[in-house]
Amino acid sequence: MRIEYYLPEKIFSNADLESEFPDWNAAKVEEKVGIRERHIVGPNETALDLALKASEKLLAAEDRKQVDFLILCTQSPDYFLPTSACLLQDRLNLKKQCGALDFNLGCSGFIYGLALSKGLLLAGIAKKILLVTAETYSRHMHREDRANRSIFGDGAAATLLDPEDARKTGEFELGTDGSGWRNLIVEAGAMKRKFDPELKQEQDENGNFSSPNYLYMNGPEIFNFTIENVPAMISKVLEKNHCSIEDIRYFIPHQANKYMLEYLRKKMKIPAEKYHNNILLSGNTVSSTIPIGLKDCMDSGTIQPGDKILLAGFGVGYSWGAVVMEINFQAKETGKI
Repeated sequence: MRIEYYLPEKIFSNADLESEFPDWNAAKVEEKVGIRERHIVGPNETALDLALKASEKLLAAEDRKQVDFLILCTQSPDYFLPTSACLLQDRLNLKKQCGALDFNLGCSGFIYGLALSKGLLLAGIAKKILLVTAETYSRHMHREDRANRSIFGDGAAATLLDPEDARKTGEFELGTDGSGWRNLIVEAGAMKRKFDPELKQEQDENGNFSSPNYLYMNGPEIFNFTIENVPAMISKVLEKNHCSIEDIRYFIPHQANKYMLEYLRKKMKIPAEKYHNNILLSGNTVSSTIPIGLKDCMDSGTIQPGDKILLAGFGVGYSWGAVVMEINFQAKETGKI
């Protein structure tokens, strides 16, 4: 397994947030959500651009002609059609005998991408898969939505997987509860309800503006969903893989925000030294938080080749997924990632 990621050059810091909303305190934002700054795309930059840059970083030292399947997870595609993965295949100059598909999933997207990749690899349909997550939630947010703008950042990650990675990937626990669809949504802009600049904008009791044209998140309901489902998911995936918390070297959950992650850690009784909680300089990058965290842990030596790790994603949909795997990579000190 090899991973690279790319974050846009433009940075939106808590100080910038405070300058726009003087009644907000930059230090308090960092203390509560664990984020000091997030990267935001420029006016002409898209999720596909981020996906391309992350993939080019990854493939710079690889024979890209060996890639025979490309999977792209995004909820902010350049076009309704054609498929963004097809455009990425062409821009990366991957061979034409390469499968390519998009799928629309949020914070559980990397886990679902791993599940799809494992199936393709073990079935012999593919021998080397490029799994890409790319998101630009900043494009979905109302400029006066201070709450969501304090949390979400843009970014992309690219992961290269082969049959050995698939063999070291254990059993998955996946779940869906579509009844919660209204609690994290961009209601207008697709076929059900077209984008309409005349749609009414509303202000909530916290001073946040929203409209059906932009991202809406019911924070309390998302929190309730998370604490009700994630601990059970972790227990089930541990059971499926015949292991316990003590057997796991490191846990990398979706990096939603500091408060939620710490609440979950304590509820599940996971030692702090075995638990990743760090989105200080990137924010919540949706489907890319897990591979970004995984890459950082590889580079820092927090995890080593052969370690057993648990990855868990959860969010919009509602959708959730977790997997236990034995990490397979070449440590940084060898001169290779």
